[in-house]
Amino acid sequence: MEIRFSYSRLLSFSERVFCAMGCSEADAALAAEVLLSADLRGVDSHGVARLSGYVRLWEAGRICATPDIRIVHETPSTATVDGGGGLGLVVAPFAMRVAMDKARQTGSGWVSVRNSNHFGIAGRHAMQALGEDMIGIAMTNASPLVAPTFSRERMLGTNPIAVAVPAGEEPPFVADFATTTAANGKLEMLQRRGEQAPLGWVQDAAGQPSTDPHVLKQGGALLPLGGDREHGSHKGYCMGAIVDLFSAVFSGANYGPWAPPFVSFLPLADDPVGEGLGHFFGAMRADGFRPLEDFKQHMDRWIRRFRSATPVAGQERVLIPGDPEREAEGVRREAGIALLQPVAADLGQLAEKFGLEL
Repeated sequence: MEIRFSYSRLLSFSERVFCAMGCSEADAALAAEVLLSADLRGVDSHGVARLSGYVRLWEAGRICATPDIRIVHETPSTATVDGGGGLGLVVAPFAMRVAMDKARQTGSGWVSVRNSNHFGIAGRHAMQALGEDMIGIAMTNASPLVAPTFSRERMLGTNPIAVAVPAGEEPPFVADFATTTAANGKLEMLQRRGEQAPLGWVQDAAGQPSTDPHVLKQGGALLPLGGDREHGSHKGYCMGAIVDLFSAVFSGANYGPWAPPFVSFLPLADDPVGEGLGHFFGAMRADGFRPLEDFKQHMDRWIRRFRSATPVAGQERVLIPGDPEREAEGVRREAGIALLQPVAADLGQLAEKFGLEL
């Protein structure tokens, strides 16, 4: 069963929840907008379905509602930002602005972040650069739920990568993907629907393939992109490791199995190697490589040629990264956002907790 809400209603409700946590009005508005960008773009696993998770972390003292976000180290083109233990939904836009400021001056800017928390969908932050004709890159490490190839231990997060590239007349190229076969949020949605997971998503505690969406709570693990060695899981493992290094080893955040978990069933590591969760952002001026109009013209040509590729039988067309999300946003802004009943019930509990109306 699904219950449909307007975007504006969910945005307002989320903002009021963040205010109730003690966030400033500006931070609450930004956090709500970043969070709801996931629901708009069809990434239901990372939107308001996660709102109660942020509240839980705040109640546990793991999120500071009024963080001191600051640059702690920098060069003309690089910086390290300390997120002050704040909402990643607020820390990430700050860090991307720093990367963009540096890109204006030097052609590119690169920022690694420590002492932060879950930042929503990576694509939202990469797309922040598009408004200034820049190429945006965003990544983050995450809860250690992923077993590297040949491992039974959970060592990495779903560690997403997002890249946004401006075009001219065509919509931008926006790739946003986890380095695992599926993100943990998709397992949570399967649990709420009472459905099984496809083979290749997870393994059990013994390292054997599983279709149980609850298997992570029983010691199982998510699998790297590719699922198993024969299908290229070593490549997904490498990609997830790169995100972990850029996000956490560069900045001084916790990495690998020490990354602080968002999920409630994993404990905090008792021997942290850094501060909080880590992110990494990049901004590159499109005119840093060739004249801007030339760049956009050829991006348009690239997009049009790939979109016109002959589709396989049964498919209407070939998609460009960002097409499904952009189309979902167009529909959901008008028709509203359908939430699963358990997600709506979760929001109802938050409303009761803070004395709000949903």
